[in-house]
Amino acid sequence: MCDLVRGQAERGLRTGVVTSTDIGGASTDAALSALEPSCALHVHRIPMERTPGWSDLRAGRALEDICRKARPDIVHGHGAKGAAYARLLGPRLGAKAVYTPHGGSLHYSWATASGVVYLGLERLLKSRTDGMIFESGYALQTYEEKLGAAPRLHRVVYNGLHEHEFTPVPRGSEKYDFVFVGELRRLKGIYVLLEAVARLRAEHELSVLLVGSGDEEALIRARIRALDLDGSVALSPPIHPARKAFALARCVVIPSLAESLPYIVLEVLASRVPLLTTRVGGIPEIFGPHSDRLLPPGSASALALAMKASLADPVRARTGAEALHTHVKRRFRVPRMVDAVVDFYGDVVGSGSGGS
Repeated sequence: MCDLVRGQAERGLRTGVVTSTDIGGASTDAALSALEPSCALHVHRIPMERTPGWSDLRAGRALEDICRKARPDIVHGHGAKGAAYARLLGPRLGAKAVYTPHGGSLHYSWATASGVVYLGLERLLKSRTDGMIFESGYALQTYEEKLGAAPRLHRVVYNGLHEHEFTPVPRGSEKYDFVFVGELRRLKGIYVLLEAVARLRAEHELSVLLVGSGDEEALIRARIRALDLDGSVALSPPIHPARKAFALARCVVIPSLAESLPYIVLEVLASRVPLLTTRVGGIPEIFGPHSDRLLPPGSASALALAMKASLADPVRARTGAEALHTHVKRRFRVPRMVDAVVDFYGDVVGSGSGGS
């Protein structure tokens, strides 16, 4: 979001940001403060709950007050909650409503009560959507499988990285064999990774660092103890920027069970550090012609074999990382992302009435 806002400002767009007071910490506060000079319409933070509730009435009124003063042509909602606000307010403001899912409601199934609620709301709001930007072809496919055809105006726009993010991280002083970076939750494949480490440790001594935080941290620590992995697995709070965490190990492991188009995968590949990750979501779109290297999600045995191969042949692992770096640098860049979004805004503003 920060990259997109700065890029839009550089291209002459007057932009603003409204986000929740309840997300992030000191690093988020610092990032938003640094973004303020690029926001002619300013950075605003208001209380927003992640799940639907009565507090949305208060948040909606605050957001409407902000937007009426800013008088935007486009209200771009990121995620299910942001997009709900954008699509409810857009027609009242005389603005076009654009939606980028980022997973959210699309993770749910019509077979569950929660899925009926969230996907039902998505279906109700579909007619108020003037355009959709999907961060991957996978996200577009998922949307259409669950909610039918996307709005007439839609586009897949891949996330991008800055030039400095393609510089290699320092090598030669790695403290660990493998590092995981991300939320400490089941969906990220943490328990699969721990099972793989337990299998591999019977043959090799190895060290693994888990970098991140999350609601399941206590459960994960308990699982480490239950598998007798205290001597092999260490935990660290989030490290910023993530590149500093990549530099701590010979190989990064992202064994996700579900994803959309994860920035962390782009960042690892851009840094030229070997990566083991899974064939889920939009990750095959990132790997492109190299997608045969991806692992099946949820398979501790496949992950253990891949980790073993990485340890046995580090030269091959580094060569593969170089090839992926070249591929990602060609396709996933910030200027390309910003140009595509700004061009799409032009299409939306120039179109007639919205809806699907």
